[in-house]
Amino acid sequence: MKTRFYIDFKSPYAYLAKEPAYELERELGIEFEWLPYTLDIPAYLGSARVDGSHTVLEQNRNAHQWRRVKYSYMDCRREANRRGLTILGTRKIFDSSLANIGLIHAADRGALRPYMDRVFERFWQRELDIEDADALAAVLAESGAGDGFERFLESEGRARLQTIQSQAEAAGVFGVPSFLLPDGDLYWGREHIPAVREKLSAT
Repeated sequence: MKTRFYIDFKSPYAYLAKEPAYELERELGIEFEWLPYTLDIPAYLGSARVDGSHTVLEQNRNAHQWRRVKYSYMDCRREANRRGLTILGTRKIFDSSLANIGLIHAADRGALRPYMDRVFERFWQRELDIEDADALAAVLAESGAGDGFERFLESEGRARLQTIQSQAEAAGVFGVPSFLLPDGDLYWGREHIPAVREKLSAT
């Protein structure tokens, strides 16, 4: 079994872990199994919607949750700025299910990296609506995944995403980015990449 690497496009931490994970694959001469895990952010951080001037239009968060959210974006922007990336805070909590189903479709078509790179970059620059199936289909076509995304959505796409989600949770996954090693060891967060490297190097 390959090491499984779980991501979600609406997680800035997953975005920041992507390139270090690529580097780890190159360094060790391996390939991760990149899999989607759709976060239920309102379940633990509440929800909110803001306008272009950052005025809160509606929200369901307590003070502790707001502090966590604000710190998380500050922390991610700090790292993104260091690496020349752009992370703009989202104006609502997106349902990333369609984009995550697109990841499965792209992987089936051998276009996982081009699709993943484009979706992450454009979403965090506020240039892509990941709830728009037509916009995602265009990214898939641009990434070399061809057509068929609409048929995939209408047929097995959602069921496959749910199966991946259920298998991940059965293995203990609760957030992203998460590495699930072949021996069942689970590492959550990009700060554990050195430990993942050490374990995989020893196998």
